[in-house]
Amino acid sequence: MQRFDLAYRPRGRVSNGSVGAHGGVDVGGIGVFRDHARFIQFPDARRIDIRATMRDPTGETHVRRFEQRNAIDVYALVDLSASMGFHGAARRLDIVADLCAALAFSATRIGDRFGVIACDESVRNDLLLPATRARGAAVAAAERLRDAAPRGASAKALTEAAGLIAGRRKLVLLISDFHWPRDFATRLFSLLAQHDLAPILVADSTEERDLPHFGLVELDDLESGARRLVFMRPSLRRRWLAREAERRDALRRLALAHGRPPFVMSDSFDADALSRHLLGL
Repeated sequence: MQRFDLAYRPRGRVSNGSVGAHGGVDVGGIGVFRDHARFIQFPDARRIDIRATMRDPTGETHVRRFEQRNAIDVYALVDLSASMGFHGAARRLDIVADLCAALAFSATRIGDRFGVIACDESVRNDLLLPATRARGAAVAAAERLRDAAPRGASAKALTEAAGLIAGRRKLVLLISDFHWPRDFATRLFSLLAQHDLAPILVADSTEERDLPHFGLVELDDLESGARRLVFMRPSLRRRWLAREAERRDALRRLALAHGRPPFVMSDSFDADALSRHLLGL
């Protein structure tokens, strides 16, 4: 397995009581300098700043305050409905496993905990990993996704997964092809609104590139198992691609309403591009 390093930065400050690598909401006597405060507010004689005190024309005593660095739990919520079994330019689950393995390695390396919840119509207990700092267990759980069997007509259990991670704010990567009814997507995003939510759209270029302009096309619905023969023509192809563009635009608007825009992974996992996205660059 190739090892990828993935960088990320939570949106906003973290508060969970565990020392880590991210900016926290709490202040104290150690950490990165944050600001000055009046001694009467923070009576810690060890942190008195002589220069700031001497500059105050009122003679007020000032102390230095420092930003406490905290850890955050990082979760991958993975859609394992049947459509995620699509194999075009690449296997979708290979891309998902590469992403999750990189995230597991990178999170545990800086003191964060990493967890995985994979869902189809139920939570996949065989792939479930509560958040842990044990790097070996985290990476192994991510790798198990590579050999998972996508199944079911929906990923409705993702709403149950949202309940499993309720509580303190977490960084949540929601990984799917997002072939979902709009009402379901809206409900799930609302359930995850308390977290720093990063939607990851797993796409495949062959879905558009290999769509012919003219001719018979046999279509398989992976989730229902139905098969249909369609006579493709330029006007139908344009409408097909327009609906896909509308679906992605709807996802983008929904995601932006809850924080981060979606990140599209097409055909392969690009650690550098995803790092820039998660860093807000």
